[in-house]
Amino acid sequence: METAASSRTAEPTFRAATLADVPGLVALVESAYRGDDSRAGWTTEADLLDGQRTDPDGVKAVVTDENSHLLLVELGGETVACCQLEHRGEHAYFGMFAVRPDMQGAGLGKKIIAEAERIVRARWGAREMHMTVIRQRDELIAWYERRGYRRTGRMSPFPYGDERFGIPQRDDLEFELLVKDLP
Repeated sequence: METAASSRTAEPTFRAATLADVPGLVALVESAYRGDDSRAGWTTEADLLDGQRTDPDGVKAVVTDENSHLLLVELGGETVACCQLEHRGEHAYFGMFAVRPDMQGAGLGKKIIAEAERIVRARWGAREMHMTVIRQRDELIAWYERRGYRRTGRMSPFPYGDERFGIPQRDDLEFELLVKDLP
């Protein structure tokens, strides 16, 4: 049996998520962002938001949307990460990025984002990748900046009152648009 430590040295495999993957993906995303389990990694939003990060209906919508691709990442046959790619004309949107908390910090995220960028260039001819990040997530934004993403200063409001996106623990949350030109 492969352990988390030994699977860190294996190369990830990538595939499109299917409806059969939805329950496991919901659990993965929740574990990466919410609750005590998320605190094992560095991407937790547990200090900013309670409640859910996503739900089965939200993940199913991404899996079945013809303009989206939910990239599933496996190591040793086990799902360890995912991200959403969405075709939006000249650019693609990158979202729902989750890496299992005990796998964070070992370089897997860099490989996933590189593969995501490759896919959107090859599949849709996208010239830019866009994403939104809660502006209070300085460490996460810095990580994306090291990957070539730039802050735009363009903000959008957090969906206060819609518990599908979590229960805010503060009243100043908003999203900042990050953009990267794709060669």
